Amino acid sequence: MFKISFKFFTLIVLAMFIAACTGTNNKPVIKFSEDSSSIILKNFDATSLLQAKNAYSAGGDSLNLVSVVLLPAETDSLQDQVAINGTYTFAGDSLIFTPYKAFEKNKRYLIESYIDAKFANAGKLFSGTIKQNLQPQKQILKR
Repeated sequence: MFKISFKFFTLIVLAMFIAACTGTNNKPVIKFSEDSSSIILKNFDATSLLQAKNAYSAGGDSLNLVSVVLLPAETDSLQDQVAINGTYTFAGDSLIFTPYKAFEKNKRYLIESYIDAKFANAGKLFSGTIKQNLQPQKQILKR
């Protein structure tokens, strides 16, 4: 009886440990640079960063792993979202997006990144929150 109870207790502790470890906050960080001339994406996992570097070195401008969109003002119902074009460069463990035209003051920008996006992990499996499609990391920045 004691062996069965001990095995069951060990299994429960192990499952809780795995669920706790998968909930760490290792989401990518998306922010403006110090002078607000570019957007920095960092805190990627090493394999995701390597895959992104390989994709962009193979001419991945059309991959849309990262997109930057100018959002309309909250009171403006006529303006559409406008995609911002620019260059992507890798510096260490960061991806830097520099637009061809400077970011405008008091405007909001939506950044969506599929780099390091996860479809499902043990925490989502246990909680039952798995989605049917891959969800990008989203961040709204205001200059």
